Amino acid sequence: MKKSSSNLIALGILLQVAFLFSDGRAQVRAEKARYPAMAPLGEYLLPSESAEIALARSAAPASISNDADVMVLRRDGYATVAKGKNGFVCLVERSWGKATDDPEFWNPKMRAPHCFNAAAARTFAPIYLMKTKLVLAGRSRKEIAAAIASAMDRKELPALEPGAMAYMMSKQQYLDDQGMSWHPHTMFFFVGDEARNWRADLPESPVMAANDPEERVTILFVLADKWSDGTAAPSMMP
Repeated sequence: MKKSSSNLIALGILLQVAFLFSDGRAQVRAEKARYPAMAPLGEYLLPSESAEIALARSAAPASISNDADVMVLRRDGYATVAKGKNGFVCLVERSWGKATDDPEFWNPKMRAPHCFNAAAARTFAPIYLMKTKLVLAGRSRKEIAAAIASAMDRKELPALEPGAMAYMMSKQQYLDDQGMSWHPHTMFFFVGDEARNWRADLPESPVMAANDPEERVTILFVLADKWSDGTAAPSMMP
């Protein structure tokens, strides 16, 4: 009887593990299937260009964004609708700014206001703008990834300039279904691994690092304690 009970307990544990494992796989499949294809283009567009201009400018404090160029997404791609004088370019990225294998690559809710400095506007933003053209041309994720890689190999996209960075401090940002508005931050773009030099990802460091193999950069994220409108941001610390 004791042996039989032990066998039943062991079987129960195995079934529980198997259920959790299968449930986890189902969850991953559901996540991947949530946005299996591009939604109708209208779902990615804002109600008006004035709304998009305001959202794009919210990426950085007004002292920066008010003097920046602003680009908005139209049905045929991005267009510059406001000219600035400080070299910055503000725009609202859509979900295809993510890696092509990201489960939310086609998420029509994503709105990610960026304000690129002059170096990033010249040498990093063109990657996203090229991806946008490919998306609007109906290319698949694999085709987009291959086209970007080929353009980099052939040097059809410019080499990243030193000092390239961007502000992402909009309280209205929607980065994905999990993070949503996340935290205000600035991003610094580097070729190669700069995480060690910045001591990124160490306990209580405000600097985080992410390697982006598709765009061939390391991105360093520096968290801010305020949104671009000056209101306090949530703390990363418990």
